[in-house]
Amino acid sequence: MTRLDRRHLLKTGALAGVLAASGMPLGATAKRGGVLRLGVGGAYASDQWDSRTHRGKFMIMAGHGAVFDTLTQVAANGELIGELAESWEASADAKRWTFTLRRGVEFHNGKLFEAEDVIASLRLHLDQSANSPVRFIVAAISEMTALGSHKIEFQLAAPNADFPFLMADYHLCIYPSDNLELALLQGIGTGLYKVIGFEPGKRAMLGRVRGHYKDGKEGWFDAVELVALNDAEDRARAVMTGQVDAVSDFDLAQKATLAKRKLLRLTDVVGNQHIGYAMRADQAPAHDVNLRRALKYAVDRQAIVDQALFGHGRIAQDHPIGPLNQYLLPNESAARFDPEKARYYLRKAGVKQLNLTLPETSRAHSAMGRMAESFAAHTKASGINVSSSAASDLTLQPAVWSGRVTEDWIFSTMAGEGAWNQSQWHNPHFQHLMLSARAELSPVKRQSIYQEMQALMADEGGALIPAYANFADAHHARLAHGPAIGNLFALDSGRMIERWWFA
Repeated sequence: MTRLDRRHLLKTGALAGVLAASGMPLGATAKRGGVLRLGVGGAYASDQWDSRTHRGKFMIMAGHGAVFDTLTQVAANGELIGELAESWEASADAKRWTFTLRRGVEFHNGKLFEAEDVIASLRLHLDQSANSPVRFIVAAISEMTALGSHKIEFQLAAPNADFPFLMADYHLCIYPSDNLELALLQGIGTGLYKVIGFEPGKRAMLGRVRGHYKDGKEGWFDAVELVALNDAEDRARAVMTGQVDAVSDFDLAQKATLAKRKLLRLTDVVGNQHIGYAMRADQAPAHDVNLRRALKYAVDRQAIVDQALFGHGRIAQDHPIGPLNQYLLPNESAARFDPEKARYYLRKAGVKQLNLTLPETSRAHSAMGRMAESFAAHTKASGINVSSSAASDLTLQPAVWSGRVTEDWIFSTMAGEGAWNQSQWHNPHFQHLMLSARAELSPVKRQSIYQEMQALMADEGGALIPAYANFADAHHARLAHGPAIGNLFALDSGRMIERWWFA
């Protein structure tokens, strides 16, 4: 399949269904009933219902995938659709956006949803002490005005053609404005499922809401139990023994064992998820761009795809724009494995030999351990040694991202001024390009700008991203879904609870 064909299928949502190869009746008639048990990683003892803190798969699925709603959502087929918003329209310059909100929606505490709930919920992210990773999204709104009970106007500080996509971010959950503190504590939202029980870092019990606005479209399970299984082997064991019905991110080393189970189905969904490391560009020695370039040429990317991902991915080039994005820069223009060139840039940085530390990161992604092994094996040729010693010259921080559906969304999150800029790489020209792209409405001009940004980050940035990793999940054969599987996060973009059912 060519890249063009693959990207076309991804845009229509068809590829996810093709790659799932699940043997289930795709698009079959959904039916109500049963308790879904999920084994999910990315759980922490500090987990809470405050969506500003959500960072792992567990709370993403429990939060915006079940208990809460956002204004918009990306459907399984990749289309942006309304959730709590019914429609939206922009001014000619994309600086003013007006959203019409859904009527007749109730919070779990009985309060009717209206525009003031949106304003109050978004303002939560402006609290600097909360350290919200999406503060930059809300800070870019200069004014929020309720135009009646179910219409809201957003006046932006600068034009942004992608603004409705940003409203689908899983951090931007909507809470009842009459008691925000209690809602953040107890998990009171407008989602299909309400909180029945919650043990942070261990499990969550959710019950189906009666009389929901999504009735007949989504929400087929009577109840859901999410079980925290941070170890990939534990997840595989749980789904093989029937302790859970589905798991996220099984270890690809166990694929053959899982595939032998007749009642299990494996999904392999291409998305923008990428795995790698962050180099602190604001600290020595990675503050030298030549050292960062040396590391990029020292990595054998194809070996990582083959050895760490067993072929379930593709090479990446040190920027976060992936195969789902509209303006992906062709790989032909970026770095290749070249030990000689890596040594050249080390010399330019004044370094003869570099000792690195790679922290243990199996919780972030099951392939990270194998990636570290491949990394260590191939960087030796460039004079770069991987050590477990705390006295090493440089420690690389693990970086696993699900990616985002638009270029601005992921660039703003990963390379902007927000809390999730792991590498702390700040480039004035890059920031200028980002602002220009947001305001540009011509697809041709946007492509030119975004591809320049990708090339700039790949050459100078602090992100070391060698590979895109497919979403590899496993589930019981009796689970069914629609004609497409979402590819923004694991388990149908984190919305399996809403979209799937027992056949």
